Amino acid sequence: MNWQGIYESLNSTFSTKETLPVIGITGNYNQETCTLAEGYYQSVLKAGGIPFIIPPFYETDRLGELLDRLDGIIFSGGGDINPLLLGEEPIKELHSITPERDQQELLLARLAYDRQIPMLGICKGIQIINAALGGTLYQDIHTQMEGIRIKHSQDQDRRYPSHQVTISRGSILEKIFGTELAVNSFHHQACKSAAPGLKVTAMSSDGVIEAIESDEFKSIMGVQWHPETYILRNSTEMLPIFEWLISESAEFKLAKKLHSKILTLDSHCDTPMFFPQGINFASRDPKILVDLHKMTEGHLDASIMVAYLEQKERDEASLENATAKANQILTQIEEMVAKNCTAVDIAYTPDNLWQLKKDGKRAIMLGIENGYAIGKDICNVEAFRKRGVVYMTLCHNGDNDICDSARGNHEHGGVSEFGKQVIEEMNRVGMMVDLSHAGEESFYDALQISKTPIVCSHSSARALCDHPRNLTDEQMRALAKAGGVAQVTLYHGFLRKQAEATILDAIEHLNHMVNIMGIEHVGIGTDFDGDGGIRGCASASELINFTRRLLRERYTEEQIQMIWGGNFLRVMRQVQAHSKK
Repeated sequence: MNWQGIYESLNSTFSTKETLPVIGITGNYNQETCTLAEGYYQSVLKAGGIPFIIPPFYETDRLGELLDRLDGIIFSGGGDINPLLLGEEPIKELHSITPERDQQELLLARLAYDRQIPMLGICKGIQIINAALGGTLYQDIHTQMEGIRIKHSQDQDRRYPSHQVTISRGSILEKIFGTELAVNSFHHQACKSAAPGLKVTAMSSDGVIEAIESDEFKSIMGVQWHPETYILRNSTEMLPIFEWLISESAEFKLAKKLHSKILTLDSHCDTPMFFPQGINFASRDPKILVDLHKMTEGHLDASIMVAYLEQKERDEASLENATAKANQILTQIEEMVAKNCTAVDIAYTPDNLWQLKKDGKRAIMLGIENGYAIGKDICNVEAFRKRGVVYMTLCHNGDNDICDSARGNHEHGGVSEFGKQVIEEMNRVGMMVDLSHAGEESFYDALQISKTPIVCSHSSARALCDHPRNLTDEQMRALAKAGGVAQVTLYHGFLRKQAEATILDAIEHLNHMVNIMGIEHVGIGTDFDGDGGIRGCASASELINFTRRLLRERYTEEQIQMIWGGNFLRVMRQVQAHSKK
């Protein structure tokens, strides 16, 4: 493989002033020759993209480097898929296979999925995407399906349609073509069941799956027919499929460019809860939603990891244990960072975050969730601040010695006398006061006591989801007036009372908070690994999807920077500067 030639070709594409999205197209492979039918690249060019042929190779690191340079991918048509790669024995009706290509494309689809890269699968390509993500295939529809009556491998000119498909309402395809479409057909394999995260969006009259799309608001589409052939008879009938891909890829390209310039901060995750299970933060660990790979894939620069403490008894021994546990968790975070010091480091100030981004490293900040951690010893506030803790959530789900919780018994009627001392000490040492989980009386008391703006590191709008943990419009107005910030959270129970919450709900909450407080007072605190994660934004790897939604809502670059940490870091600077006065 002539790698130098491949990379020189791709890098020359990026060295121009051209801003069109670059679309990788998997090439066919036969007798040591990589080829691509004309219709594919002509359709991409006509739709406004720059085509780039991807030859078959199977080297994970280099595939990753390639994907970092692409804005979209087309998985093209070809021969049969090797069933051994899908855990099946070949049946006698299997046709020719290309193991080198199949192995690479299955991996390529998985890697592209993790990176949120827009994908279009055509004929074999729909089957590749579906199989890569966990769907099943028919090796031969004529022997493995009942009721096949349509000729699915037409003899007539491939540039013309031969049968009809019915398109599902509400799908991308339905918006483009309506509910009926005439298509061409050249296959005997097909998707049997859609992979998790995908849905069937078109079928032939005899039950063959003809199209799939993402069921997670992602840029994924596959069609069983060959839309690229239509361009060869100067027909633009199928061009909208390619225009869809180019549009999605252009948006993805813009989001990537934006993330390269701004600093993205998730103000709250609970990943340290999983450290005792021996997770590998340097790998793409399926047990957690935030790790180095997912942060990189989602273009997330920094996360505030908290030492979470469940609210337990408040006798002397229990309080001492709480302080010890908080210190133990903070040590585990430090040890995790030390093991991966070439890729991640701890940040203590906003300037540290920007320097780490410049150095090409991810950043972790330290937080404490539940002031139960300090017990009744006010000296622990300064001790935790000296460890690098940037904020402390005053309480969790239960009253403590500092204040009443939104889920507590209101034993103090708000912030206690000891809690007043704690807030004043947090002001003195430069630790942010976090009022997520606090009851309303505690919220207003803290606003009055604190000499610096306060934050709600992971809260949403009660007007849209009536949960005591969420903020009322009155609370948000008071918070904004005091210069504070509320971070919309991706926890399903704080976004919707009924049905499943999705990324669309999170955007609706954010828009509402912006309307009430102003753009200068909102941000994002995912609550990943603390039961946070919603369809469309289920882990750190998918956070660039949130940015794409912000772009669709027509937020400007400056506003997106505010949302993605700028507002939160403004408060952090104020709080830390106050301690030096």
